[in-house]
Amino acid sequence: MECLYSFLGFLLLATRLPLDATKQFHEVLSNERTSSYMREHNHLNGWSSDENDWNEELYPVWKRGDPRWKMSWKGGHMQVNLTSDSPALVGSNITFTVKLVFPRCQKEDADGNIVYEKNCRNDTGPSPDPYVYNWTAWTEDGDWGNGTNQRHHVFPDGRPFPHHHGWRKMNFVYMFHTLGQYFQKLGRCSVNVSVNTTNMTLGPQLMEVTVYRRHRWSYVPMAKVKTVYVVTDQIPLFVNMSQKNDRNLSDETFLRGLPITFNVLIHDPSHFLNESAIHYKWNFGDGTGLFASNNHTLNHTYVLNGTYSFNLTVQAAVPGPCPSPTPRPPKPTRSSLPAGDNPLELWETLDENCQINRYGYFKATITIVDGILEVNIIQMTDVQIPPPQPDNSLMDFVVTCQGIIPKEVCTVISDPTCQIAQGTFCNPVDVGDMCLLTVRRAFNGSGTYCMNLTLGDDVSLALTSTLVSVPGRGPGSPSRMVNGVLVSVGSLAILVAVIALLVYKKHKEYKPVENSTGIKDKGLNAFLNHAKAKFFSGSREKDPLLKNSPGNL
Repeated sequence: MECLYSFLGFLLLATRLPLDATKQFHEVLSNERTSSYMREHNHLNGWSSDENDWNEELYPVWKRGDPRWKMSWKGGHMQVNLTSDSPALVGSNITFTVKLVFPRCQKEDADGNIVYEKNCRNDTGPSPDPYVYNWTAWTEDGDWGNGTNQRHHVFPDGRPFPHHHGWRKMNFVYMFHTLGQYFQKLGRCSVNVSVNTTNMTLGPQLMEVTVYRRHRWSYVPMAKVKTVYVVTDQIPLFVNMSQKNDRNLSDETFLRGLPITFNVLIHDPSHFLNESAIHYKWNFGDGTGLFASNNHTLNHTYVLNGTYSFNLTVQAAVPGPCPSPTPRPPKPTRSSLPAGDNPLELWETLDENCQINRYGYFKATITIVDGILEVNIIQMTDVQIPPPQPDNSLMDFVVTCQGIIPKEVCTVISDPTCQIAQGTFCNPVDVGDMCLLTVRRAFNGSGTYCMNLTLGDDVSLALTSTLVSVPGRGPGSPSRMVNGVLVSVGSLAILVAVIALLVYKKHKEYKPVENSTGIKDKGLNAFLNHAKAKFFSGSREKDPLLKNSPGNL
């Protein structure tokens, strides 16, 4: 009898050994065991518990450092990239993308086979066999067909492959693992998996992917990769701030007196908020108050220099299921009701159009400084040079600007369509208190040109463009572009010369204007208006500023 008990115990032990040796998914897909809380409270739709058994016979498991990893792919090292469109607002979908990066000179063809690229040499030289893995040939041999080997067309948990169109061209098995659950997918060199985040735990989470490739009647592990994704209850957003003439859009430094465009970009790749009512509350920090709108774009102009704290709050009313109703008191009997009361009025009518308010926040520190606000070309003059004439035509451009004094002037000369550049020239600017300068540029013969002129300093960049008509210089002018010369003038005398050129159509020698009360204080605009009144037909008074005899400028 004792021998019988011993024999039965041995049978029970032998029966239990395979069960103890069977691996579970969390042992294969992750180095850390997920807590039971995660398994019980965060079920993902379509995913399975990682406590299920893993078919190690069909899908072998290799430990880290196993030398077989180096031989898992023919012709080089296979890389796997895993990305996601995280962060994701809770309730939306988050998509994970896995892409296989084959060794050099390898690619996947239309039939799912891995082939060597033509006219490409890898590190080991050209291969006489055009295939790295010819899975189509294995299928034709019966290894992957509809014969007796259907038991090999299964995932690690034993479930069969989905037999949709083109499934036989998919030779990679992807195992996704997160939050104590796994999702298995058959695919080619790139796959996408979308997961709804309604039941996901907020905060950063880890997604791990293990990739197997087909090898006749079994599968070979190729790579493991992981990435961190984030689920949040705040709307992911960013505000793009832009301004005309701002030189650096990323330093959050802008110019006084010019409107700044604030454009809110909400990160919602799954279009979860498409049916939501979204409102924006703007506070620019300059004492102008709070602005509320349903437009994601708004312009604002700061009128004083300084540092300001910009704050934005975004509210989205997301349609969603209504919460479970609270327990109601027992229905009163008619005898217990006061006279005139209707029992129906005591019951709450459920509203099936419920919504959840989600909020997003953005803060930035904005610095406002002075800069170049505007640039204008007020005069173009053909430079007359006595014989022998140079190879190129010279033109003078009188330029004014508003704002601070520039440090640099650049010109780009191109064809009349402003598309094909012929020359770019930059020069430092050295002027006085007034932004007034003359730029001389050379053109490669007669014709029409497009010229872009830019004035810049450390924080601003102002641009203007004009079409230039260059008169002919006679035949034989070579077609080439030479560098120009910058002439800077920092006094009011050049303005008098410009006006004289407008009147007499030729160059005149000029004398600096004597200081007089009123002219200097009014600035350039007042001086232009005063000069026009004296030089043009509206006034018959002789110009007192032109005192000297004609000469060359």
